[in-house]
Amino acid sequence: MINITLPDGSVRQYEQGTSAHQIALSISEGLARNVLAAEVNGEVWDSTRPIEADSSVKLLTWNDASGKSTFWHSSAHLMAEALEALYPGTKFGIGPAIETGFYYDVDFGEKEFSSDDFKAIETKMIELAKQKETFTRESVSKADAIKYFTEKGDEYKLDLIDGLEDGKITFYSQGQFTDLCRGPHIPNTGFVKAVKLMNVAGAYWRGDETKKQLTRIYGVTFPKASELTEYLAMIEEAKKRDHRKLGKELELFMFSEKVGMGLPMWLPKGTALRERLVQFLTKAQAKHGYEQVVTPHIGNKNLYITSGHYEKYGKDSFQPIKTPQEGEEFLLKPMNCPHHCEMYKFKPRSYKDLPVRFAEFGTVYRYEQSGELHGLTRVRGFTQDDAHLFCRPDQVKEEFKKVIDLVLYVFKSLGFDNYIAQVSLRDPDNRSKYIGNDENWKLAEESIIEAAAEKGLNTVVEYGEAAFYGPKLDFMVKDALGRKWQLGTIQVDYNLPERFELEYTGSDNQKHRPVMIHRAPFGSLERFIAVLIEHCAGNFPLWLSPEQFIILPISEKYEEYAKKVLDELNNSDIRGLIDFRDEKIGRKIRDAEVKKIPYMLIIGDKEMAEGKVSVRKHGEGDLGEMTMEEFGDLLKKEITV
Repeated sequence: MINITLPDGSVRQYEQGTSAHQIALSISEGLARNVLAAEVNGEVWDSTRPIEADSSVKLLTWNDASGKSTFWHSSAHLMAEALEALYPGTKFGIGPAIETGFYYDVDFGEKEFSSDDFKAIETKMIELAKQKETFTRESVSKADAIKYFTEKGDEYKLDLIDGLEDGKITFYSQGQFTDLCRGPHIPNTGFVKAVKLMNVAGAYWRGDETKKQLTRIYGVTFPKASELTEYLAMIEEAKKRDHRKLGKELELFMFSEKVGMGLPMWLPKGTALRERLVQFLTKAQAKHGYEQVVTPHIGNKNLYITSGHYEKYGKDSFQPIKTPQEGEEFLLKPMNCPHHCEMYKFKPRSYKDLPVRFAEFGTVYRYEQSGELHGLTRVRGFTQDDAHLFCRPDQVKEEFKKVIDLVLYVFKSLGFDNYIAQVSLRDPDNRSKYIGNDENWKLAEESIIEAAAEKGLNTVVEYGEAAFYGPKLDFMVKDALGRKWQLGTIQVDYNLPERFELEYTGSDNQKHRPVMIHRAPFGSLERFIAVLIEHCAGNFPLWLSPEQFIILPISEKYEEYAKKVLDELNNSDIRGLIDFRDEKIGRKIRDAEVKKIPYMLIIGDKEMAEGKVSVRKHGEGDLGEMTMEEFGDLLKKEITV
């Protein structure tokens, strides 16, 4: 017999070799019908895989993130099976689950594939799903795996097998389809009730532009048709909120092919919004003891070799700039932290001087592949609200907690109330990805976990998501449509102070290494603004809105009074403009609504005679007549930041 510990702490005994499905069946038939996979000792397994020893088991359903991920991974295999049946000779790259749905990279050979083919594939997937084909797992030798895919002529799978260890290779099969895969998978294809292929794109094999471009097909599936209907409705709403669409309509930012892909330019209204965010955070940081600094847009390549960034991310940087006279190599700045380390060394530091808190809105540059660029969320030049705190080891936890407070203040002020904190730790099975010694990593990880617990944060732990130099706390924010975005981040770093030989003199008059905390509540201004636009559908909080009101004179004869109103309100530190166009008032109101300007002030005979304005609120309608003072008071009450 083996002991199985369930999430509620209860322990049940089962025969050795019992599966998670059998455990679910012993609890209730309804639960067993819904179990997709199981988490066994922290690792996700097939629900049918035998459990041979005492274990902790969590049964996974559609309501669990890992359950959804398994469902979508299996759906990628289902799509591949349909593709192989419809287009014999098709070759397959990788087909993972993603945050919403799945994709598969496919080589169709000479066939020209387009979204016109989606319907036939969807129909075939549903046909195969109805057959309730069982997913079966088989361990194979490396030699047998090579033989199988050599006979199939699939060079992509052979490339993947080349990097695998013998004894750790598994195949999964359903129906007539077999794939190289670690798993896990759902019990059978019958769980899939609704299918929608979303789009098709190009993707270079292994992300290498020198290799063949494959066809990447994205899809999503659900266990109920009604959930697909809800999802598609959400997608339509997301299209209306798309920051690229609203950014153009609201005249916030633009891109130019002549300037370069992935390099946003901020128009006057977008610059106004951006500057208000900068002012807001600068003011908040000042209260927390931060000092603003400025560093150059380029740095000597050796700086990033010292920091370790060049070794880890050199391929993601732009090519070095070589000076003709000295022959030195410079990089467009990929990170601000090495510069701040050098600034720390500007003068000797005492234990009494710490913590030192440098903050900078620093623009950095990364060479994102053209296919990965997306509006403001994936760009090649962006500005981080970056800060680096240098503190004593005994100050780390308290400083970390203060940064958590700052991040949560930012989120609350901007309407992000739904978030979870992700503790991102090292991958224990792949420590070569990281720099630094185990002792420092342990200290850093413990500091983050304890600080998050003491602040009462709702946290999840993700292994393998740490930065290469240290663990971090990432804030995953849910927007108005329920989509998750990674925004703020806080990181503890014992490694860069070592690499840059940073020191302070302790109370014992000896030299000591400070600990470094990296933090960025926004993450980057570009990404944060993109998420904010989509979260509020362009209806910004009043304090942040580029224009808080617009004056709409009914005709030309009211323009002088309109200018007087504008001057009076602008002098009260309220931002607005006048619509001087020779248009009917109805058209002016509609246009102001489209531009999402919070308030409209209408001026005609009555308003001018009484020294008032008629006020309309965006999305709500008429608020009646007001004096300038009354309107100013209304706005000041609404502005909470």
